[in-house]
Amino acid sequence: MALRAAIRLRPRGPGGKRRANGSWERLMSIDLETAAKVAKLARIAVKDEALPALADEFNTILGFIEQLNEVDVTGVEPMTSVTPMRLRRREDVVNDGNQQTAVLSNAPDAREGFFAVPKVVE
Repeated sequence: MALRAAIRLRPRGPGGKRRANGSWERLMSIDLETAAKVAKLARIAVKDEALPALADEFNTILGFIEQLNEVDVTGVEPMTSVTPMRLRRREDVVNDGNQQTAVLSNAPDAREGFFAVPKVVE
């Protein structure tokens, strides 16, 4: 919750930095050629007339990422989950599992408690 309060996103604009006169300056921009290349790499069929909308969508995403880069995260520890929890630990004890017969029941050929396989190397 504390991090959420620290993030203040500016009004949705075309992405980039806001200039002193109130207009937006785009820091990163995706052109039609790059949008077509990304669509090809993602194996998405995009018609030529849909490329401008795709490029605009990419630019909107990049603008949001640029906004996130402006957030002050000093003093915020990295986290792997939104809920603080630890993995349950158990002792690392080696055992045979006590399931030899159950495991070998799935084998096409088992002999003397082992999987039997055809000879590969002569």
